[in-house]
Amino acid sequence: MSRIAAGGVIAAGEGSRLRALSAPKPLVEVAGRPLIEHVLSNFVAAGISPIAVIFNSSEEDCAGFVRRRFGSKVSKIVVRSTASSLESFREILGVAGPGRLLVSTVDAICARGDFVDFVRRAEAAPDDAVVLGVTDFVDDEKPLWVQTAGGGGDESIASIGGSSGDAVTAGLYVVPERLRDAPIPAALPRLRDYLRWLSEAGEPLFGIRIARVVDVDRPEDLAAAERLAESPAETA
Repeated sequence: MSRIAAGGVIAAGEGSRLRALSAPKPLVEVAGRPLIEHVLSNFVAAGISPIAVIFNSSEEDCAGFVRRRFGSKVSKIVVRSTASSLESFREILGVAGPGRLLVSTVDAICARGDFVDFVRRAEAAPDDAVVLGVTDFVDDEKPLWVQTAGGGGDESIASIGGSSGDAVTAGLYVVPERLRDAPIPAALPRLRDYLRWLSEAGEPLFGIRIARVVDVDRPEDLAAAERLAESPAETA
């Protein structure tokens, strides 16, 4: 068991379904604060630093916000458009600080207390395992299902993908240092395909359950995210 030594945030997606809100997706506000601030504040609360962030090439204003607000905690900001979530993930693996790495998507809104609890439980998981945040709360058009070994609790993940399971992924991924430089098949199009490939390759995968995580991908997700962000666990 070892601490999670570094963090990374994937924020390079175009956020096409949130364009009507007239702000780049990372700066879309939930309970008065941008998505990127919610995520980075959770990292800071959990004691994770340094942090690397990737934005797409049209989001220099997002990079400026992070430099002003989190300059002492964020060690690397990449402003580059990528072809997929997996390409953004690979970029973060290459530029983040050494050690066990926690990567979050920018749209995964989790109450602060739940996030910190996830980090502490993930640090207690086997060092060589890929640890995924998973949740029973499903409100996504295309969730990535997982099947845990025992069907509940914090435990090994038996499989990833398919049309059903006992939980879905929550946009939080802990990567052991030994996998940071490991080759990733070029044919894999998305991050979810990489996770499924890891499962099929027999890599140790461990799931940490989180009560509720909201994936802010559509305007209608904002109300649920705001209720979660304003919960006592978030402000603790």
